[in-house]
Amino acid sequence: MKTHFDLTNSEFEKQFKEGILDPSLFNHEAHIRLAWIYLNKHDIHTACREISTQILAYVTQLNATDKFNKTLTIAAVKTVNHFVLKSKSNCFQDFIAEFPRLKYNFKDLLYSHYSFDIVNSEKAKTEYLEPDLLPF
Repeated sequence: MKTHFDLTNSEFEKQFKEGILDPSLFNHEAHIRLAWIYLNKHDIHTACREISTQILAYVTQLNATDKFNKTLTIAAVKTVNHFVLKSKSNCFQDFIAEFPRLKYNFKDLLYSHYSFDIVNSEKAKTEYLEPDLLPF
């Protein structure tokens, strides 16, 4: 398997939930896809909770908890949700083509909400910090 696109949405979600998704497939675009899948199945609060819990479980299993950031995870889901609400797409490939900023300028999108470096903030890694510039 070369990319997460080799899996259907159901297979991708199932493998991720079970912690058997090949870590090499779980890149930035795959994170966005996971958010897209959950946001198309659940409300924003459930999507944030489930994704946050499951990503933490996934990185714990991989012994990579240093890569988890709760604020970044929830902020990412909220950012994707903004675009899901505007989207006319019925599949993830069309969605990401419709909003390429999610793939190529994601940090810029996040830093329009935060004045501080949420990626490296120790507090942001363990708890969700509300944006200080622009609410979601």
